[in-house]
This record gives sequence, C-alpha cells and structure tokens, in this order.
Amino acid sequence: MNGKKKFIRDSVYGDINLNDFEVRIMDMPQFQRLRRIKQLGLISLIYPGATHTRFEHSIGTMNLGSKLAHELNLNEDEVELIRASALVHDIGHGPFSHVSEGVLSVPHEELTKFVVTKTSMKDLLEEKFDVNEIIDIVNGKGHLGPIVSGELDVDRMDYLLRDSHNTGVAYGVIDYERIISNLKLDDGLILDIKGVQAAEGALVSRYFMYPSVYQHHTTRIVNSMFRRALKKVIDEGIIDENNIYKYDDAELIGTFRHCDNKFANDIMFRLDERRIMKRVKSIRLDNFKHPEKMYKINQETLRKAEEEIAEDYDLDKDYVFINIAEYPRFDEMKTQVSVEDKLYPLTEISNIIGALSKARFNIPDISVYVKEEEKSKFNKFKLENYLDLPEIDREKFHGIHYDQIKLF
Repeated sequence: MNGKKKFIRDSVYGDINLNDFEVRIMDMPQFQRLRRIKQLGLISLIYPGATHTRFEHSIGTMNLGSKLAHELNLNEDEVELIRASALVHDIGHGPFSHVSEGVLSVPHEELTKFVVTKTSMKDLLEEKFDVNEIIDIVNGKGHLGPIVSGELDVDRMDYLLRDSHNTGVAYGVIDYERIISNLKLDDGLILDIKGVQAAEGALVSRYFMYPSVYQHHTTRIVNSMFRRALKKVIDEGIIDENNIYKYDDAELIGTFRHCDNKFANDIMFRLDERRIMKRVKSIRLDNFKHPEKMYKINQETLRKAEEEIAEDYDLDKDYVFINIAEYPRFDEMKTQVSVEDKLYPLTEISNIIGALSKARFNIPDISVYVKEEEKSKFNKFKLENYLDLPEIDREKFHGIHYDQIKLF
C-alpha cells in the first residue's frame, strides 16, 4: 500500500496498520459516528463488558479482509479495495445496530449505500475507488463480494471473535487464521478440506453464541421494548427514519427520555433502571412437528394476540410482548468444500455441521413477557388460546422423556 503507514491498537488483533487514505476515511464524521454505535446494542444490560462499537468491528473486519485478500494473492489495488469496503461496510447502521434496524423500513445495507454514494464520504472515496464497486462488495456481489459479505466471510469472523472477547462468553473463539489460510476464491469462497475442522469450530461457536448472547431471552425482551418505543416516536414524526443514519446511541436515548411520547419516556426509564419485562411463558420451537411454520406468523398476528391477552388479563396492550427468536439461518453451512478438485456442501463433508443443520430449532423459542408485577396472573396461561401454533410433536417429547428416565 502506498503512503505512510500508521497503526491502531486493537483489543483482539493487536496492532493493525493503516495507510494515510484509510486514516482519512476514519476521520470522516460518518465513520466517527460508529464510535458511538454499540456493536451489540443493548446486550450490555446482560453482559456489562459488551460496550464495544461498530467502529472497532469495522477496523477488525478490514484487518481480516486484508489478511484474506493477501492469502488469495489479490493484486495491490484489489487489496486496497477490499480494505476500504470492509472499513465502510457498516457505516449505515442506525443507533444500537440491529436493534433499531428491526423497526426501519430499509436494511442497514441500503443506508450504507446512501452514505457511500450520496454524502461527503463519496467525494473522498472517489479519489481512489469506484463507489459502486465498494457497494457491490458490501452487498456480497461480484468476484470480490464474498470476502466481506458471503457464507464464510470476514465480517462474521470478526464479530464472533470480538463479541466473545467483550462478553466473556468463550464460545466465539475461532481459529480464523486456519480458516483464512484454507480459503480460495473461485465462484465464491471455497474451503479446502484441511480447513473443515476450523470451519466446524466457527459454526459450533456461532450456534452456541445465539442462545448465550444474540438470542438470550433477556436480550430479546430489551430489544422488543426498545423497538416498540422507537416505532412510536417514528410514527409520531419525532424521529425521521430517513435520517436515522445520522443518529448515535446517545442521541436516541436523549430523544426517548425527553420527547412528548410517554411510552418512550417510560421504556427508557425502565431500561435505565433495568426494570425489564418478565417472561411468563416459553415454548421451544423443537416441541413442534414443523417448527419452521412459526416463522410464517406475521407481526400483525402477534400484535393482535398481544392485544387479546392484554384485554383478557386487564393489562396495557403496549406492555405485553410476544417474541419469536430469530430464524437460525447459519448460512455458513452452505460453504463449498474442495476435495480432490470436486466441490461438496459443508453439510455433506462434516457430520457435525449436518447435525447442527438438523438441531437449529433446538434452541429458539416463542416467549411472552409482561411487567413483573403482572406475572402472578399468568399461572395457568395457555398461548395456544391466542395463536394458531403448529402441532406438538408428542413422539419427540416421549422419546426425550424416556431418555431422561434412563439416566436415573
């Protein structure tokens, strides 16, 4: 890379080098805003150390993107393009990252495209790059896209390592160097058979990070509380969602605290005091014969059920929450593995990954949350009275019960 090199000390990788142009990108206000956007949103309410930011993650993703680009023997121009794309790949994230994204009508990738192509960031990037190429890479398109946004990409590698490091949850520790050294770029990223064990470790890590961190039941309710308040302030015009890419966490918190919407005021007070809604019912999705059907239940149906529960139990409908854990996609399972010049899906090569594919619904659940003082009303609560749930798998239940009996 041309220009004088500078270094930034990262908590995960140590010294990461930067050239002068990358420093200029980082010094732009659009990038500096990422210092004030928590990577894991509100998860610091569960794991106090989870206060790391999109700023750190973006630099870490650039670092791994650079390592992979060199491993793939890309030319110097391509390496610099990958580094710049990785650096700005999350620049459109709204406050509290994916928490706010759950309310917005456009994904953060679209907001990133706007920042890169319509703001002063474009003027800077165009000194060296075609911004359309950057957007393609950020969205996983073209020959180089899978490096930053693909099935086994550097974005996922960094957030697993970084989230594990900052939460203290050991599941996210992965052998990223082994994975990177066994990837080649053809029609997407192809994993050599020698890297399968490291890839297995990454998939298992992500599998366990979901219930421990990303889809922890307390994570889900604090996110739901915050999203409902955000939707109300957007619907009332207090915040213009088209400008959400300009906000940081502190500005949104201040808006919630001081706006004229009483619900947003109260939700922020509850989050400040950690007075979180309590779970009164939970059903694991693997109890159902066809758990994937749960993801066909739309938000309107869930909201109607919340309102009916509130009416039957004499509650405020805004303080009843039904939450279904996010669909466990695990796109990395689609990774192609090279064995003697033939390609096979990772699920066929690895029994472990095949088992994870089948076990993906073992962890997610559907849960109902209400105020703590209302919890005692729900001793005999039946969710099936309010939602058309899939059929329970009775045989699976009895099989599990029989296996448990044998342990005694």
